[in-house]
Amino acid sequence: MGGFVDARDLSIWTEQVGQGPDVLLIGGAGDTVESWQFQLDGLADRYRLTAFDNRGSGRTAMPDAPATVEATADDAASVLDGLGIRSAHVAGFSGGSITAQELALRRPDLVRSLVLQGTWARPDAYLRTWLRSVGWLVTAAPSDREFLEAFFLDVYTPRAHADGTVAAFIDDVLTFPYPQAAEDLRHYLDALVDHDTTDRLPQVTAPTLVLAGSADLVGRPDLARTVAELIPGAVFEVQEGEAHQPFQEVPDVWNARVDAFWQDVEAGRTVVPGPRVEPADRPMARPAGG
Repeated sequence: MGGFVDARDLSIWTEQVGQGPDVLLIGGAGDTVESWQFQLDGLADRYRLTAFDNRGSGRTAMPDAPATVEATADDAASVLDGLGIRSAHVAGFSGGSITAQELALRRPDLVRSLVLQGTWARPDAYLRTWLRSVGWLVTAAPSDREFLEAFFLDVYTPRAHADGTVAAFIDDVLTFPYPQAAEDLRHYLDALVDHDTTDRLPQVTAPTLVLAGSADLVGRPDLARTVAELIPGAVFEVQEGEAHQPFQEVPDVWNARVDAFWQDVEAGRTVVPGPRVEPADRPMARPAGG
């Protein structure tokens, strides 16, 4: 079921499925509820999952106020408060993982645990350049399809490009009835360029699992490892052979890992690294909308 949750300066499109402990899913950049479809489908028998369209994405407008990570974190808090959720396991990827960090710092009462996929504390020169380049690429590309084809080179593995997964994603994005304006994407990316949680991450108290694909060129393993080292007690794992969004490419593997983490947190057990999964052991990706 979907509907709008009223925040401070906008109405946020939100969908909720399942029953069980609460989970909040936070996407990045132009991502909407649909980017989490494999989790909404695959984990609803164990959790009550809530996802929302970021400001300036899908059915949620971009307000006139400047886009900041602090604002997106307040959006996430408004979703939880608006739905009467006192605390939730929070999972975010890419820019959504930065929002999740900020949420845990601003509203620790709302965060039962953190899963941070493809994350960083402070963009280095490489990542700042990448963020800015996506901002001009969306305008400079000859067509929306060619923008997505170029953008997704850094988001998905060569495997996903070869087996048709990426082509299916692009078709779904191009037929999505609520496209994101190029200006709104640039506003979102600009907010990430100079955001820095390095000095504050030691204040995070929630149990934290930091995940990074070994082939991720955006939230690179070296950047993600730094996040795990700064958060007390955080567990860091490299997903061999994966890129920026394994929760879409290998959703069964990803879901099983975060489920085990959440179960440990629910039971009060010490969280330890999961078993190493080699590429040959992974199921084939299934095309889906994102």
